[in-house]
Amino acid sequence: MVHVNKLRKTIGHLEVKCKNAEAGCLVRCPLAHRKGHQNSCPFELMVCPNEGCMARMARGALAEHQQHCQHGTQKLCPQSCGVTLDPTECVCHNCHGELREAWGQRQERSQTLVLCLLQHVRKVHRTTSLIRQQLAQLGSFLEEDALLLGNWREDAQVTTEGSTGAEMCGVQSQSTL
Repeated sequence: MVHVNKLRKTIGHLEVKCKNAEAGCLVRCPLAHRKGHQNSCPFELMVCPNEGCMARMARGALAEHQQHCQHGTQKLCPQSCGVTLDPTECVCHNCHGELREAWGQRQERSQTLVLCLLQHVRKVHRTTSLIRQQLAQLGSFLEEDALLLGNWREDAQVTTEGSTGAEMCGVQSQSTL
């Protein structure tokens, strides 16, 4: 029995290569520690733990694969909206944060358009007021002209009823002198 224990100890101290040496692992360790190394060897072939994924890769590449795996576990939205998403949903996710930002941009644009529209309305109002004033003045001028024309016609009628055409022109006949 003593010989068996000594033999086990001797064998346990033998230096051996990692079983993943062909994959690129350069570690050499005592046979007794080989199992411990294999549990952490970055070259150990692993299956993706995500349900439905059949990909196999070295342990060292597993973390990166899981970040992009289409069968990965749910993750929080990278835009910090708080939604938990499957990796397949991340592509089409319309984040509340993005919507909030787009809404803010539209609000700013709407405000700019409203201010611009208000300036145009004020300009149209000023122009309309000016046109109203000019029309009122024109109306007054036309009324004055109509009154003058009406008075001139009345004068002309009165004059034609009691005098000759020469008198109308300011020429008096000799008989009246």
